[in-house]
Amino acid sequence: MLISAALFCIGLYGVLSKRNAIMILIGIEFMLNAAILNFVAFSRYDKFAAGGQTFALFAIVLAAAAVAVALAIILNVYKYYKTIDPTRIDQLRD
Repeated sequence: MLISAALFCIGLYGVLSKRNAIMILIGIEFMLNAAILNFVAFSRYDKFAAGGQTFALFAIVLAAAAVAVALAIILNVYKYYKTIDPTRIDQLRD
């Protein structure tokens, strides 16, 4: 639980303090990994067979898909704006 709390705090710091879209995405992934670690830790007390591990596996798959979509969006934003700083992107269409 302490490792999970530390991962979540590191991810929250990364999201709130960085000015780079990729570093913000890494911070979000740290927070997701902290939640997945909690699922696995609390599955020890689960009465069903491996409920936490099953949910953690689905969360990992969904997180991987979300990262792929987010990286594609970041690359398209970079191609159009020539920056990945979220504060400098002020309009989404011409």
